[in-house]
Amino acid sequence: MTHTNGRATARARVWTSTAVALAVVTSGGIWETAQAAEAAPVSAVPGAVGPIWTTRTPAPGVRVRSATIVDSAAEPVWTVTVQAAITGRLSGAPAWASVASKTWAGTTVRRLRAEGFDPRAETVRWADYSDTPHGVMGMRVRVGSYATQAQAQSAAQAVTAVGFHTAVEWTGYDADQPADKENVHVAVIDPRVFAGTVEGTHDGNVAQRETTSSVATKLGSLVGVNASFFVTADADGVQGTQSGVSADHGRLQSMAAGSRAAMIIADGGRHVRIADLTTNVTVRAGSHRYQAQGINRVPGLVRDCGRPGATPSERPWQDVTCKLADDMVQFTDEWGAQLPAGAGTQVVLDGGGSVVSVGARGGTVPAGATVLQGIGTAADWLTAHARTGERIGVQEVVRDTDGRRVRLDSDDSIVSAAPTLVEDGRISIDAATEGVVDPADLSFGYAWANTRQPRTMAGVDAGGRLILATVDGRQSGGSEGFTLREAATFMRSLGAVDALNLDGGGSTAMAVNGALVNKPSDATGERAVGGTIQVLPRTTG
Repeated sequence: MTHTNGRATARARVWTSTAVALAVVTSGGIWETAQAAEAAPVSAVPGAVGPIWTTRTPAPGVRVRSATIVDSAAEPVWTVTVQAAITGRLSGAPAWASVASKTWAGTTVRRLRAEGFDPRAETVRWADYSDTPHGVMGMRVRVGSYATQAQAQSAAQAVTAVGFHTAVEWTGYDADQPADKENVHVAVIDPRVFAGTVEGTHDGNVAQRETTSSVATKLGSLVGVNASFFVTADADGVQGTQSGVSADHGRLQSMAAGSRAAMIIADGGRHVRIADLTTNVTVRAGSHRYQAQGINRVPGLVRDCGRPGATPSERPWQDVTCKLADDMVQFTDEWGAQLPAGAGTQVVLDGGGSVVSVGARGGTVPAGATVLQGIGTAADWLTAHARTGERIGVQEVVRDTDGRRVRLDSDDSIVSAAPTLVEDGRISIDAATEGVVDPADLSFGYAWANTRQPRTMAGVDAGGRLILATVDGRQSGGSEGFTLREAATFMRSLGAVDALNLDGGGSTAMAVNGALVNKPSDATGERAVGGTIQVLPRTTG
């Protein structure tokens, strides 16, 4: 089954389904146009059905709108993508890329034709990132257009049998094709009206995973969404621990992975801003100092990299675990798991910073205490300078890209992810700087950033209102998700003057009054995550 004419028409349009949202929610913001949108939904895409927004108001100043954006003219199909063998620039290991050079594409097309196939070479262009090349990224080679995934898988087996590496793909995830359906949910919290609070939370334990809806139910949350990136496999650390900067009730619970996007939720949500943040933790014993490189993580393992001395890179790299041979890590009393064991030195500090014990790594963090663990030279430093009964100081500093120090109080929290989507009212996606794509390695981050995925996004508008949004994805024929560029366009269309991409994929979730309102992409259902943002009602008494 082929759809050549429909595919060509769709490719010529290039404009994505996000344009439908733009037609409904203009740059003035969703709330200024909501009534008109609901009364007379319109469409900016040929064949698209203007979304009808349904509205919930969990509390004064908190409104949630949901819609399904449909483009009936879109004709996505299943296809077989032939992948290029490359060497990963960061890992040095063999990898496969769906996009490669024009020369590779030409050679691959000729080889496929010689084997009796009818391949096509398609040009793939860079998204409009602020820090990557513009124009043509490369070429992809595909075979066939199929009505079902099973048909495409059968065709892929035939292509693989003659020596090619293949992937079965749904063209509705392609950035240069319109999506046929998108399920979106948008919550806006107005601090001038809302009497409750907003906080980023680990629910008292940074070393655990819980679903967004279960945390929302436990806390009596009005709206909850998943938040920061976190460790998902034992090989990368303790599951649930954050891989970027986070703070809970004014205390740092993890350090930044380089300079990446973060959201500072100050004064219980009264003031929210988005900025790239860095962190610095200095441990002092008398006149001696040592720079810690982690809070609440396994020493030696740095998920998403971005720390000085890390190998293979000190830069942020999404979903890559770097190593540190010499590493000092601080553990707070919100570390609810067993402390990591192994070679090195451990120091327990009481609430005043006095050394309680010096010894082997392991055990638990006593209530109100802090634990320092060191490996390599950090272990030597602790052994040399930690004396029972003497004080060790720990200074934590958070700064934004302007060098301003971010001071945290007990009603402040921080969540983070990557990359920045909107800055000062303009789409500004620093995808390479924040380590989610690599122009020199098209096997890295291509699907993560440049194809449609489930996304969770957060932003703030000109009136100081917090915007939390989700789009379902990875549901062929259901909801396909956003590329990073589409996510930025969508947030800008909602009136965001600053916005960032939060954790997405199977983690994407929104709960309203404790009930899940979106459809997560994992086959097993809602994913347990490492941290959430919760909109909490005013407490009485």
